[in-house]
Amino acid sequence: MAMERAQRFVDALAKLEENGDVEPLLELFSDDAQVSNVASRRTFHGRDGARDFWREYKGMLRQVKSTFRNMIEAGDRVALEWESSGTAHNGAAVDYEGVSIIEWDGERISRFYAYFDPRVLGQELSQGTAERSEVPATAPA
Repeated sequence: MAMERAQRFVDALAKLEENGDVEPLLELFSDDAQVSNVASRRTFHGRDGARDFWREYKGMLRQVKSTFRNMIEAGDRVALEWESSGTAHNGAAVDYEGVSIIEWDGERISRFYAYFDPRVLGQELSQGTAERSEVPATAPA
């Protein structure tokens, strides 16, 4: 079924963002998964590493919700174009956007990597003042 893997990830991420439940997301990752993003200084390994990565993500903001403009699934790879909006712990509004690449090995994620401008996120978290890029005029996936 087209977009099945992409949708499974999106649904599990929504549970984490809505109520902090990391387990549905962790069930998607393989025992030897690699998880990271452009702002991280390290690669997280395995399900324990994925747990640490996603807890850090959720803990970074008081509240967060991601919306997806494009979901592309080709073979064992998924690309998600997203925007995340929320509130920092200092009360500042936070909006940043990026792309996540997910590699699957069967029914489990073997690699997750997110690309975004970490300077924008840093400005948002500290002051809520980062300039916005112009969102492409595409229909949401």
